[in-house]
Amino acid sequence: MNIFLKLTLDCPPDEAWEAITRPAVFRAVSSPLLKIKSLEPNGFPANWTADGPHRVAISFLGIIPMGTQTIDVSFTEKPGGVRMMIDAGKALTGPLAITHDWDHRMAISAGTSGETLYRDRLVVKAGLATPAIWFGMWIFWQYRASRLRKLSASWNLED
Repeated sequence: MNIFLKLTLDCPPDEAWEAITRPAVFRAVSSPLLKIKSLEPNGFPANWTADGPHRVAISFLGIIPMGTQTIDVSFTEKPGGVRMMIDAGKALTGPLAITHDWDHRMAISAGTSGETLYRDRLVVKAGLATPAIWFGMWIFWQYRASRLRKLSASWNLED
């Protein structure tokens, strides 16, 4: 099942691109609902790179363990100045580990007035549990959208 967001962010596309490639922004748009901790020896990098999976632990409100997963990004550009970050990571433990397909793509392009057109698509499959997983992820994706809109005005991560 698909979840798709199409947002206009109040910042130039270069700022939005820089933001989505930063683990600090990933953590900020998930917070405080989900707390994400790096399981790698050196912690989170300053920016995501396409050098292999990065293991993380996720907890709900920083209290209830939700499991571990990998974040495994790659980057591409499409015609028309569209930049994409693709996360092919997967859940390793916890409730989302029942998913067998996970395809997350974030695209940044210029809007009509200097703002950013942000598109965020998640395809998730988990057999018979797909509708339940989809519903939970849909709720979280709406939360992410709200946080992205709020943070994009300044990318103030202390919010």
